[in-house]
Amino acid sequence: MQNVILIVHLILALSLIGVVLLQRSEGGGLGMGGGGGAMSQRAAATAMGKVTWILAAAFIVTSLTLTILAAQDASGVSVMDRLTGGTPSDSPASDNGTLDTDALLPPPAAEDTGADANAPLVPRAD
Repeated sequence: MQNVILIVHLILALSLIGVVLLQRSEGGGLGMGGGGGAMSQRAAATAMGKVTWILAAAFIVTSLTLTILAAQDASGVSVMDRLTGGTPSDSPASDNGTLDTDALLPPPAAEDTGADANAPLVPRAD
């Protein structure tokens, strides 16, 4: 179902691009100097204008439908769980809902090398 709506959405997008490019230019940059368009009292209701509105409305409907379907598929899944590969039970929250700060700290070092952590790294000449 989602694939069919996605294909229809792509066809609508390409059709909308084509119809907009086929429309007659009214001259002037950003609508200045044409004498018509949005600045006139009554916009011309041409066939191309009607087709543009229909395609735009259908494009918005398919966009909303795809968004709703994607939200239903992803309900209950956190983005962070997908990034870390964990499950929701692996979260750092404890059973009572408070945050367990020990789970957020990095693990302790396996061995202490005795080197100063703030000392600059200098390559050895072997």
